[in-house]
Formats: sequence, structure tokens, C-alpha cells
Amino acid sequence: MSLLSDNIIPGNRGKYFETNATSRNDIAKIKEAVLKVPGIKDVIMNEDKFPREFKIHTSSMVAVKDIEDAVLKIGFHAISKSLFEL
Repeated sequence: MSLLSDNIIPGNRGKYFETNATSRNDIAKIKEAVLKVPGIKDVIMNEDKFPREFKIHTSSMVAVKDIEDAVLKIGFHAISKSLFEL
């Protein structure tokens, strides 16, 4: 893969993920788990879309795998969305 697809680069752009969580309680758990990953500045949840979507901003470079693993530990999936919309 590449630097951009394997990592979240600091800045205003952030990176989008989709998740299989549906309830507000589950989404709150995901947000809490992701915020514990070092380098995460904020997590913005979008509950209006299905599948649920969240955007992550970082203060330092963070591996996408770290986010996926943090969410997987609490029983859900986080799938990184592509860099460029088709």
C-alpha cells in the first residue's frame, strides 16, 4: 500500500471510516476506544448515514491498523474509506 492509505496524516482533512455499529451506545463505545489511541485529536461521528461513519483527526501520524484494532477489541469493525471518491 502507500503512506496515505496506511496512515492518517495530521491536518484538517482527517480520514473517514465506516462501522457496523448501529446503536448510540455502541457508537459512543467506538468513539471512546478510538480516542484512547495515541495521536488522536478528535472523532466526529455521523449517525445519519448507513453504515455509520466517523471521521478522525490526528495530531501526529497514526496507522490505520491501530484504529481498526482498537475498534475490533470492543467487538465492531472499522473500515477505512478510500482516498478518492469515484
